[in-house]
Amino acid sequence: MAFVVMLTTMSFAVDLHYCGETMVDFSFLHKVETCGMEKVLAPQPCENTVSEKSCCSDEQIVMDGHNDLKTSYHTLTFEQQTFIASFLYSYINSFEASDVNIIPFKAYSPPFLIHDVQILHETYLI
Repeated sequence: MAFVVMLTTMSFAVDLHYCGETMVDFSFLHKVETCGMEKVLAPQPCENTVSEKSCCSDEQIVMDGHNDLKTSYHTLTFEQQTFIASFLYSYINSFEASDVNIIPFKAYSPPFLIHDVQILHETYLI
C-alpha cells in the first residue's frame, strides 16, 4: 500500500527525441541525446531562401503527482467513532492474560480401548 501511495504522489518527467516518425532516445533523469540531424545550416545572406523545417522533434511528458492526500481528522462521524472504539477495545483485550488454565475436554472421558493397536499390528518398541 505504501508503494502505491508513493507512486501516486511522485512527479516525474520523460524526455523523448524523435527523428521523423521513429523515437531515437528517451530519458527519465537527464536531457535526451539527439541524433545529430537537427543541425541547421547557416542562413544564407539572400532573403529569398525558404527555411526547411527540421525532421527532428523533442517531446516532454510531465506527470504531476497528487498533493491532496492529507485527510483531516478533526471531525469524525459516528460510524468512525464506533469503529475506533470497538477496534481499540478488541485490540487491548486480545493481550489480556488469563490466570485460569482452561481445559476444554476435562468433562469428557477417554474412549474405551477395544483393541491394542501395537499388538494388532505387531509393532513393538525395543
